[in-house]
Amino acid sequence: MPTFTAPDGTPLAYHLRGEGDPLVVLPGGPMRASAYLGDLGGLTAHRRLALLDLRGTGDSALPADPATYRCDRMVEDVEAWRAHLGLEHMDLLAHSAGAALATLYAARYPQRIRRLLLITGNPSALGLRTTPEDRLAAARPRAAEPWFTEAFPAFRAWLAGEADFDDAFVPFFYGRWDAAARKHAEAEPAQTNDEAADRYFGDGAFTPDATRTALAALTAPVLVYAGEVDGGPRPGLARRAAEAFPKAEFTVQPGAGHFPWLDDPEWFADRVLAFLDGAAATALPSAQ
Repeated sequence: MPTFTAPDGTPLAYHLRGEGDPLVVLPGGPMRASAYLGDLGGLTAHRRLALLDLRGTGDSALPADPATYRCDRMVEDVEAWRAHLGLEHMDLLAHSAGAALATLYAARYPQRIRRLLLITGNPSALGLRTTPEDRLAAARPRAAEPWFTEAFPAFRAWLAGEADFDDAFVPFFYGRWDAAARKHAEAEPAQTNDEAADRYFGDGAFTPDATRTALAALTAPVLVYAGEVDGGPRPGLARRAAEAFPKAEFTVQPGAGHFPWLDDPEWFADRVLAFLDGAAATALPSAQ
């Protein structure tokens, strides 16, 4: 397992999987270990994935200062990682809450991005937020699902702040609630640093107007990727996020939830690879 040192001295770990041109990957959660990403729908057959465990998650060390869990404080971790990997510029994929970090990185270091992929990405860095109404609107069309009757009232109560998180509504985060989705969901508590997650979107993390202005310097192509039944973000909100980038493509995966590579791995991999096609090859170091 390779490691490097963050600017504040925190040892950070990452994982190399697959073969081919490098694809640098930031996990979401927020603050969930990168293990949940698996092989991203089989992308390891085509790309060498470098998956970062953010500080305090997975195999990375806990920082001395918990305040550094805030999203904007980790931009320099990403830059130190890029330099460690020896990449002049990189293809960067980020999922969910990791998209907020990737967006801040792209705004601060636009010249280091070759291609940017935001997969069901949280758009908070752009001043856009998923609302409870968004999530309920995405959930209601799933009334024919056998788990809906129990899940929907619990989901509504949680979104209203009237009840705690309930595993009954976890199926809303997946396009297909099958054995693979259940296994994936069951692993989440052990993979997430809850203290870090509470700090990730802390006050002061985002300055949307400044970020949008800085993104004007980003010349790299961007893929904003939404799941058809995902509530956070819904496709309409993801499309609005795409408008913040000078050179963006927008796509919606049919029937997909928040983890589209689980719902239809082949569709996901084909669309991602089509976007990445044509990028010049750059070698990643071998795993140690």
